[in-house]
Amino acid sequence: MLYAVIAHDSTDPGTFERRMGVRPAHMANGEKMMADGSFLFGGGILDGAGKMTGGVLIVDFETREEVDEWLRSEPYVINKVWDRVEVHPFLVPPQFLGLFPKYQEQPVAG
Repeated sequence: MLYAVIAHDSTDPGTFERRMGVRPAHMANGEKMMADGSFLFGGGILDGAGKMTGGVLIVDFETREEVDEWLRSEPYVINKVWDRVEVHPFLVPPQFLGLFPKYQEQPVAG
């Protein structure tokens, strides 16, 4: 099942510097997840000055429990970069199914 993960950085002083220090581990984890098919797409949320303040990821896990298990090992969570994380089931609309052929058989919400 697909999930949209919306992660918001902490507003504590030093969070951006911590983010940048941990970023190589976060990116390496994303590469591993891309290889196993559990991470489809993602990117940073930017503030008005273009500074990263969070992220949005589309991930593929069988259950919500598996999403939570991944988040417990995510470097940005462990290192307290992400302060608040929302997880929502996600549906690919028909016009984007060509980008994600695996999901072409999923039900379409009305």
